[in-house]
Amino acid sequence: MKATTLRGCGTALVTPFHADGSLDEPALRALVQWQLDAGVHMVVPCGSTGEAVTLSAAEHRRVVEITVEEVNGRVPVIAGAGSNDTQKAIATSREMRAIGATHLLHVTPMYNKPPQRALVAHFRAIADACDLPIMLYNVPGRTAVNMEAGTTLTLAADPRFVAVKEASGSLAQMTTILRERPEGFGVFSGDDGFTLSLMAHGGDGIISVVSNVVPQLMVQLCDACRRGDFAEARRLDAALAPVIDACFVESNPIPAKAMLSMMGRLQDVLRLPLVPLDNAWRPRVRAVLEQAGIALA
Repeated sequence: MKATTLRGCGTALVTPFHADGSLDEPALRALVQWQLDAGVHMVVPCGSTGEAVTLSAAEHRRVVEITVEEVNGRVPVIAGAGSNDTQKAIATSREMRAIGATHLLHVTPMYNKPPQRALVAHFRAIADACDLPIMLYNVPGRTAVNMEAGTTLTLAADPRFVAVKEASGSLAQMTTILRERPEGFGVFSGDDGFTLSLMAHGGDGIISVVSNVVPQLMVQLCDACRRGDFAEARRLDAALAPVIDACFVESNPIPAKAMLSMMGRLQDVLRLPLVPLDNAWRPRVRAVLEQAGIALA
């Protein structure tokens, strides 16, 4: 039977680093606790927002261990475990299970450009090797392959796949999945700007970048949609729009880390090939935070 507990706002956590580039464990613990205090419904460590592709295997494990410790069973921990090497994805999945993740997040393989039937084979091989429920992740802007609605629905028929994070940018594709999905299969936006639209069509929530910065507002938006208060949801969406825009002036998570640094929550450190926010954007980003009433360091 499919798990039906994945609903609402899940934060795709950034990974804090010290100035020397090493993992900042205290900042990560504080970030997770702040998210929980704000009421987020899930946390998602080691996804693309968490710069997982530049973490060593030991660092990846440590980020998820810390997240599991801080969450302490209060909300699902959906650990990123994706790779374009199926065997590596399997090995990482087993590691995530061993350290207490409740779910796995698996992205479509990047660079290889597999056809649709190969996507099905890739994800099924992972599910065969590890018994944690899987959230699929479709983000063609990063992977160069779109998982078509029919492919998602083929996998959705298998109870081991419990949800999809849809970041195709196509509302038509998302609504096709929503219309035809089996009972218990969750559909989440992978783009903050689509949260209201997707949930108005019956979607289940958002795996959010922006909730790193304004978790309470994203939780409130999801809660308003879930109770059918779309007048309030539209108000919240309008309030969030400037922050959403600011979070994507450069590649994610560059702006989010800049904002969190301005708020005093972590250091503005990324790993190459990512770099800190261009100085040309900083006045605009700071102004957005000030206008949102966010206390800055």
